[in-house]
Amino acid sequence: MQGLVQTMQTQAHTQAALQAQLEAQQAQVPAQDHGGPSTMERFNRMLPPSFKGESDPLMAESWMREIEKIFRAIRCADDDKVTLATYMLQERADVWWASLLRTRFEDGAIDVAWVEFARLFRAKFVP
Repeated sequence: MQGLVQTMQTQAHTQAALQAQLEAQQAQVPAQDHGGPSTMERFNRMLPPSFKGESDPLMAESWMREIEKIFRAIRCADDDKVTLATYMLQERADVWWASLLRTRFEDGAIDVAWVEFARLFRAKFVP
């Protein structure tokens, strides 16, 4: 039971950190389309799939392809890709990412490039 509580706390912390990071990025860069929808709004309108960390490598690769397809469709900036993709991680996958943020990226203080995230994701879920 304690493990479940800790996992839920970790997920809440990660979600808050990602939201704060996205808001900080949006505050630094003015909207290019003068009051149009934010990157997060455009991303969510495409109904991105979630990924729970299933052990089937085909599901993981399919999720990655779908997320990348959405990025191309909305012309997502590289700086936003990791934040948007990790927003869609749930359960086991979210716990994995929260653990990596804590241990390798100083709780999100170090920015993670999309190519690095994709490499780490595939190493974990598409062996």
